[in-house]
Amino acid sequence: MRVLLATLGSRGDVEPFLALALALQRAGHKAVLCASQRFQPWIEGRGVVCEPMSNGFVEMMESLEGRTGLEESATPLGMLRTVWRLAPQIKPLQVEVQRDLWRAARACSPDAIVFHAKLAGAPDIAAALNIPAALLLLVPALVPTGEFACPVFPQWMRRLGGAGARRAGYATVRALARRFGARPALTWRRQEGMGAGPSQLDLFHDAKGRPWPILHAHSPTLLARPTDWPDHAHVTGFLRLPGQPSWAPPDALRSFLDAGPPPVYVGFGSMAGRDPRRKAREVLEGLRLAGVRGVIGRGWGGLQPSDLPSHVFAVDDVPHDWLFPRMAAVVHHGGAGTTAAGLTAGKPTLVCPFFGDQPFWGDLVHERGLGPRPLPQSRLNSASLAASLRELLDQKLDVNARNIGSKLKAEDGGDAAVQRLLRHWIGER
Repeated sequence: MRVLLATLGSRGDVEPFLALALALQRAGHKAVLCASQRFQPWIEGRGVVCEPMSNGFVEMMESLEGRTGLEESATPLGMLRTVWRLAPQIKPLQVEVQRDLWRAARACSPDAIVFHAKLAGAPDIAAALNIPAALLLLVPALVPTGEFACPVFPQWMRRLGGAGARRAGYATVRALARRFGARPALTWRRQEGMGAGPSQLDLFHDAKGRPWPILHAHSPTLLARPTDWPDHAHVTGFLRLPGQPSWAPPDALRSFLDAGPPPVYVGFGSMAGRDPRRKAREVLEGLRLAGVRGVIGRGWGGLQPSDLPSHVFAVDDVPHDWLFPRMAAVVHHGGAGTTAAGLTAGKPTLVCPFFGDQPFWGDLVHERGLGPRPLPQSRLNSASLAASLRELLDQKLDVNARNIGSKLKAEDGGDAAVQRLLRHWIGER
């Protein structure tokens, strides 16, 4: 089969799709990945064909306005304000990426599509090509369950009500996803001469009402599959990129690691709010107060340290599967991919969330005895970070993290995802 995989967002949104593309290729299928042009060299360096999308969303996230929006999105009201403020930019970008995805689909003539929930118009393209599709979710936020509350809700909302209220929360998120995806997809249909509708706009069923396979790319060891999910909703395990044996660290990094006890990794990807330099100063002082060595991940400018002390080293792009096993513990924003990497390495984890699903992963890490309570970015300063670091390095957390790490290493999310997809698609045929 020739499969088109389509994703939108940061590197954390791209990496699981790239891992799935490689798993499909290992199984003898052809895979094409449609993602922002920013990631094309990285994707093709891994041996996967990339059909590029506009960089508009990435550039918006990196702008001062985008950073400010992320910083203010920790509450429902703040998130609504952010969406309202950025809506004039987001809507034309949604139409642009829909056009890019349509161009990619016509270029590669796929037999099936696997799409990210941010690409709400992908079902329209599958319907236009008369091919099956599948929804790949990095966060279990759309399929209703009474067993846990919707992960994108704030903690206080997740603790309200019983099973019925929890299920209702998913319905709210699904309605919002449909609402924000409707107008761009309709605009694209008109531009392509497909008429005003009816647009597919259903992330869960094809044009004939048959359910798509829905793949949840998290570990069942960390979060078990709910018993009230429909049969077409699956938990595959984390989708991890295979290691690159040819990769070698810079000599300076290797020398730093060899010069003392294992350090603590601190990195927030592309996220550090509107003042990444101030955030970096707080992190440096927190490491000093806790008396630990540190490796700071600069990400896409998420942290911008200067005048580094001798007990701290800064890195830009070091594979997590190489770096994290050499750390004493990891501190990050709580993205699903970074959470997976830290726990798979068997390391205690401190999550410092900004918004969205990040508090959910932080709470889950703490509830499983794998790290301290999450330290929200709004409360992160040198003193609070130092206190959390001291708790993070507790021996009991280290034992628990090692135990779950060995279980996660035994899971093969890519192989499980390919098997689920083929079972559905071949069954439909």
